[in-house]
Amino acid sequence: MVLVAAGTAGLKYSLPITGAIVVLLAVLIVSYRQVIEAFPNGGGAYAVSKRHLGTDPALVAAASLIVDYVLNAAVGVSAGVEALTAAFPGLYGARVWLCLGVLAALTGVNLWGIAESARIFMVPTLAFIASIFIVIVVGLVRSHPAVALAHTLPTATDTVGTLLILKAFASGCSALTGVEAIANSVPQFRKPRAKRAQHTEVGLGVLLGLMLLGLGVLIRHWNAVPRSGTTVLAQLTEGAVGHNALFYIIQMITLVLLALAANTSFAGLPVLAGLLAHDNFLPHVFGLRADRRVFRYGVGFLAVAAALLLIVTRGDTQALIPMFAVGVFIGFTLSQVGMVRHWHAERSGGSTGRSWLYRACVNGLGAVLTFAATIIELVSKFVAGAWLVALVIPLLVLLFMAVRRAYARIGVELAIGQVPPPPVKQASLVVVPVSGMSRLTAEGISVAMSLGDDVIAVTVVYSDSETDSDTDPDDGQEPDVSFREEWQRWRPDVPLLTLRSARRSLAKPIVSYLRSVEAQDKYHRLVVVIPEVEPTRPWQWLLHNQRGVILDRAIRRGTRNVVLCRLRYRLETLVAETDTPSTDGVPSAK
Repeated sequence: MVLVAAGTAGLKYSLPITGAIVVLLAVLIVSYRQVIEAFPNGGGAYAVSKRHLGTDPALVAAASLIVDYVLNAAVGVSAGVEALTAAFPGLYGARVWLCLGVLAALTGVNLWGIAESARIFMVPTLAFIASIFIVIVVGLVRSHPAVALAHTLPTATDTVGTLLILKAFASGCSALTGVEAIANSVPQFRKPRAKRAQHTEVGLGVLLGLMLLGLGVLIRHWNAVPRSGTTVLAQLTEGAVGHNALFYIIQMITLVLLALAANTSFAGLPVLAGLLAHDNFLPHVFGLRADRRVFRYGVGFLAVAAALLLIVTRGDTQALIPMFAVGVFIGFTLSQVGMVRHWHAERSGGSTGRSWLYRACVNGLGAVLTFAATIIELVSKFVAGAWLVALVIPLLVLLFMAVRRAYARIGVELAIGQVPPPPVKQASLVVVPVSGMSRLTAEGISVAMSLGDDVIAVTVVYSDSETDSDTDPDDGQEPDVSFREEWQRWRPDVPLLTLRSARRSLAKPIVSYLRSVEAQDKYHRLVVVIPEVEPTRPWQWLLHNQRGVILDRAIRRGTRNVVLCRLRYRLETLVAETDTPSTDGVPSAK
């Protein structure tokens, strides 16, 4: 796509540039085999940089990989949908919805579980490998394509120069993203994990290298050029097998595989986010695993971020490519430099022989080549979109640091890891807001009496003209007289305090009372117990007055040292209870 700007003269450089990319691929494969051996717990560039280069370079590596994982997911899905629209042009207008549908399917499979998703992806992966080699072998055997290919080139706007070649090289290096994902995800392999991951890394390199070279030779063999409305791969497939059922089958397989290329991100980003969460650089929820060993929050974040990218770019792969692969080469470079220091440290630690020198040289060569590729990526793609990546990566690093500072502050305040003083019983007051006699009121008072020696129930009455009391407000009786009489007949041995509100506000009188108790400084702990019903079905929330939510929000905002305990009782449990207490009546507390 880049070289075509220079016409026929530019396309002659396609195969040599592909060869240079394959050489870089080989160096990366050898280098990352060593990363897997040295860091069998995964983490890739982040783990290497953290140990040997320090925190800041490690965060830069992590941020660059996260950016690239999100872009890889979006590019993989959009490229797969392009293969589909190349076979069925009538679907081109719906490409955004198709992209979102494919992304949703990938997300669902990954939330299902790692092992299950791997089995599902195995068949289309093998089918894609076989299909591409069929296209390459059959195409090279044919002297002419089965279906004539277009050879019309646009008017040359660029001359063949160093900048154009470097831009083409930078775009072609997008094929190398994913090489690092195996090193990031070593813990996901079965034992022996490191050996299996190394074998997978080599298999990836061999297959990808052969495909790149084979397709490059075939493009040169037939002088294929990019054409609007279809892909070069679709043209090559059509030229090799003809425009028949096999063509459509291969296009559908390509759709599935290119979409599944996004699964590299689903395998790598959640694991990386889990490592960052373990080191307090991301919220700890990213480190939680579901029953099927799935980092669900990492999967969810990736799906949402990739969906937003696809919507903004309208599913256009070429709009995403300028931002693609910039981040991963930053990670490549930091990883290789860190590995050089790793082997030097091994030697300093007493390792004998010269194997450390050979390994350090391999990673050193990788560092030089990937650093050069990083500069090429940034310079050649900067105006086209790489500037956004260069902006997002520092912002992510600042975010990581802010999360780490927040956790450090919380750790100091909670004295995490320190032995606390012996527990002592201290005076506390338990306050229970009540509005009338009910089983819910009885449960709340019972729990409050179990929590503290001093318990008080508070009720709010409205002293305006729109009183809810059954009595006339002008007859001299208190608005809550009926409730007080019921309370006295019940005899819970808990005093009932009436709070008045002239503006029909439930929360303000209670908050004012709690603040007055705080000001007296009589009790070490002030606890508010709010009993409420937990509906059986979600729609039943609409039937309740949300009293607990209102009090919760107001008390948190208006007080300093109040402990809130919201007791949520299932309605069927309250109904089924008898006078004899049972464990079935234990509420869920928030």
